[in-house]
Amino acid sequence: MLGLMQDWPLLLHKIIDHAALQYGGREVVTRSVEGPIHRTNYSQIRDRSLRVAQRLAKDGVKLGDRVATLAWNTWRHLEAWYGIAGVGAVYHTVNPRLFPEQIAWIVNHAQDRVMLLDLTFVQLMESVQDKTPSIERFVVLTDKAHMPQTKLRNAIAYEDWIAEVDGKFEWVEFDENTAAGLCYTSGTTGDPKGVLYSHRSNVLHALQACMKDTLSVSAQDSVLPIVPMFHANAWSLAFSVPLAGAKMVMPGARLDGASVYELLEAEKVTFSAAVPTVWLMLMQHMQTTGAKLTTLNRVAIGGSACPPSMIEYFEERGVTVYHAWGMTEMSPIGTVGAIKPQLAGLPLKDVLGVKSKQGHAIFAVEMKITDDEGNRLPWDGHKFGRLMVKGPAIARRYFKRENEEILDAEGYFDTGDVATIDPNGYMQITDRAKDVIKSGGEWISSIDLENLAVGHPDVAEAAVIGVVHPKWDERPLLIIVPKEGKSPDRDGILKFMDGKIAKWWMPDDVQFVTEIPHTATGKINKLKLRQDFSSYKLPTA
Repeated sequence: MLGLMQDWPLLLHKIIDHAALQYGGREVVTRSVEGPIHRTNYSQIRDRSLRVAQRLAKDGVKLGDRVATLAWNTWRHLEAWYGIAGVGAVYHTVNPRLFPEQIAWIVNHAQDRVMLLDLTFVQLMESVQDKTPSIERFVVLTDKAHMPQTKLRNAIAYEDWIAEVDGKFEWVEFDENTAAGLCYTSGTTGDPKGVLYSHRSNVLHALQACMKDTLSVSAQDSVLPIVPMFHANAWSLAFSVPLAGAKMVMPGARLDGASVYELLEAEKVTFSAAVPTVWLMLMQHMQTTGAKLTTLNRVAIGGSACPPSMIEYFEERGVTVYHAWGMTEMSPIGTVGAIKPQLAGLPLKDVLGVKSKQGHAIFAVEMKITDDEGNRLPWDGHKFGRLMVKGPAIARRYFKRENEEILDAEGYFDTGDVATIDPNGYMQITDRAKDVIKSGGEWISSIDLENLAVGHPDVAEAAVIGVVHPKWDERPLLIIVPKEGKSPDRDGILKFMDGKIAKWWMPDDVQFVTEIPHTATGKINKLKLRQDFSSYKLPTA
């Protein structure tokens, strides 16, 4: 027997329709790429999204066609997403931090027909447009006054492009499992892989994100999504913020500490989300200027492990930290470090221990850890295992790789992370499977060592890699970027770490560098570090 409920498909345009109807006057504020602060609202965003959909339909874009965006977080990018999805096409977010050759490869693999891009990236696409023949037209996200002279194919200013239609258009209706968005993994170990989101998965994930113990977004909030829209759906904030009716503050291209602080204060932001490197720049700005946060009360930190010292910095200033974890294949949120009732009331030092973990699974994410043979391991907080996940917003195949099986016999996806899960359900990433250090048959967590080293007052950033050792197979090498004006030494760093970890986990050496390489998504590039130190020999060897 089936239920007798209405068939109401979960389509993305339902979100912007709801936002316009219930919260139409709620502001969407952007630091524009052109410079000035721009203000609009959800009602206007919806109207202009309909124009985007109508214009795409006029250009012959149809159900399932891919439309690329190469853009920062702005109101134009937001309305383009809803317009693309609303005509049944697929928004394809291209990461501008990739190499030009990678961008060309991804565009060709996706077979994008149209690209919408910010002024910042016009020259970049001019350099590779001959390698991207599928793109019929480039739409520059600006107005006629700021439109540059360009050699891009059939280039037009966005405002002129949507002005050629009247906006009298009805959203296209289709099955909720229809593809909505396409985002490629960073491809550090081979070609990038396309993750193809559906309307259903995006809407469900937006609902998940709004829950109190996830990101807790409500209409009372002013939200600054610093995490870019080209990073796995901006952690769902492009959908969950309008769904909740919160004020939306878009940072544009300026993500430095001073610019972020200015928006936080000027727009009375209550919640924001970003990777640790952004928060580090904000912290440095505040420490240098003596600035204080007056309205911010929650931050989500993810993308890479958040050092306990960073959590402590914000918590001591009355800002609750949600340490989060996920991945492109998960839409992306998988866990959030909200405190469960049985742990409430713990002193700060104990809370930090819990919050330093990646958190517990959100609703509709199931997790397990297994050994290399696929056997389940206990949730005891000690046993390391491969982290496996499943749920309605988690990939089951990669785009154009449908014959490649990526799930195990129980339908779980292998995240590539090594983790523990404690009896309270809190998961802690100990490493990527390819980065874990195997010393004498035992595993050492590079992430734990990095987090500990960053707690040293003279350390700005730290990375740990395994280096070949004749006796132990591998031993950890600690690589340090000192804070500006500071000169820590090897012995001082090791003394600081001594007694805080097992003796056999202690790094065999410390090397100091001016910069640590990062991937296009802001993670430490361990592959590049291993290449840079490929000829290095440990003193203990």
